[in-house]
Amino acid sequence: MSEIRNLSPEYLWRNFDDLTQVPRPSGHMEKVQAFLLDFAKKVGVEAFVDAAGNVVMRKPATPGYENRKGVILQAHMDMVPQKSPDSNHNFETDPIVTHITDGWVYANNTTLGADDGIGVAAIMGIMEDKTLKHGPIEGLITRDEENGMFGANDLPAGELNGDILLNLDSENWGKFAIGSAGGIDITSSLEYKEEENDQETAVKVTLKGFRGGHSGLEIHEGRGNANKEMVRLVRKAMAELGVRLAAWQGGNMRNAIPFKAEVVLALANDKVAALKEMVEAQRQMLESEFKTIESNIEFFVEEVEKPAALVPTEIQDNVINAIYAVHNGVLRMIPVYPNVVETSSNLAIIDIDANKTNIKILARSAREDMKEYLATQIKSCFDLAGMKTEFSGSYVGWDPNPDSEILNLLKKIYKDQTGEDVIVQVDHAGLECSIILGKYPHLDVVSLGPTIRSPHTATERFKIDTAEPFWKLVVKTLEEIPVK
Repeated sequence: MSEIRNLSPEYLWRNFDDLTQVPRPSGHMEKVQAFLLDFAKKVGVEAFVDAAGNVVMRKPATPGYENRKGVILQAHMDMVPQKSPDSNHNFETDPIVTHITDGWVYANNTTLGADDGIGVAAIMGIMEDKTLKHGPIEGLITRDEENGMFGANDLPAGELNGDILLNLDSENWGKFAIGSAGGIDITSSLEYKEEENDQETAVKVTLKGFRGGHSGLEIHEGRGNANKEMVRLVRKAMAELGVRLAAWQGGNMRNAIPFKAEVVLALANDKVAALKEMVEAQRQMLESEFKTIESNIEFFVEEVEKPAALVPTEIQDNVINAIYAVHNGVLRMIPVYPNVVETSSNLAIIDIDANKTNIKILARSAREDMKEYLATQIKSCFDLAGMKTEFSGSYVGWDPNPDSEILNLLKKIYKDQTGEDVIVQVDHAGLECSIILGKYPHLDVVSLGPTIRSPHTATERFKIDTAEPFWKLVVKTLEEIPVK
């Protein structure tokens, strides 16, 4: 039995532990949908999968609370499938294995799935606990939030009955989000006729060990992007050693800062030693540049079987120049909130072989005009390389409402329970609230949650001592929801 089942509150931890046993990487929701429906049947609440693939649960009001405003508790069922390089974990079949270290819950060399499994577990606990007092409650557990917010985007209008939405997908206890950034997926691609490899040998260059992280919440921390740092080496090696590009694989999720990139390069035999020296020099340079931020950088060369084909010379030069030039990281902070990122991009995935290039970027902004500006800037860069760029999955930001009734209630209860004032903020992460508000504009919305660190990485962790106050706050808030 997992040791986290012994933690308090029991309803939250037991359900989270059960959830870790159900594979649920983004794009593979069938098992977790069935699990949630089975859970609802066992605890005696209404539940169904809607046309968008979301699971909706409904629990009637406690007797005497029927006149309270309806509350929608919302979280997402999928998790980001990231693992350490030496892990053999299969996210489509294997359960998450957890352990406790120094007051935090971790997984064994994979993402933990507390983002947003803790939110889902809280909804399950509320649905299950018969001792609670509350008005009518709906649980909205959306599908595929992490790779396109498909569940929120396809949420049917008229399906939900509530007046208040509590999004349980924030990751800093003591901070409530009342606004978030919008985002857009950018994909640039190019197909071409491969060129015969006339070089003498080939090597694979690997750059790994960066911390990675959430491309919204942690983009301002200056963490290394493996794709951006690899292109510095590749361009230099092309210019000085005449190497040729055969392949590039870097990153695997749009919303995760890439911690690893690999390239296959073809070159003359007498240039291999010089390339190895160049890679070592770049490694030392990166250690200096990222001192105090990154501590496990590895940069090395291995000889591999010579590939039959290469990226054509002109295409190679244009693509590498575009990758070098394209924006990555923070573009601008919010002028009236100078400590909050307004606009950023993440050079997330590069997939190149001898006859095609595919590059995926996620751009975010709290302003629609700046989101459009950055997306167009990125497209313009790849246009110069002759690449085709497509935009998809665009969603608007969530405009804050500092006068929100539910916000003021949460602030009061938080102060009563902790003796401290809560921090109200706008997140650079993309939350589903803005999309849901587009379909249910009457909703009064706040996002909250316990403390999670390094989501979207294999060091994702959950701070145990924030679980109980989070649970107590949600329970007490449901009890004190105002009448209609």
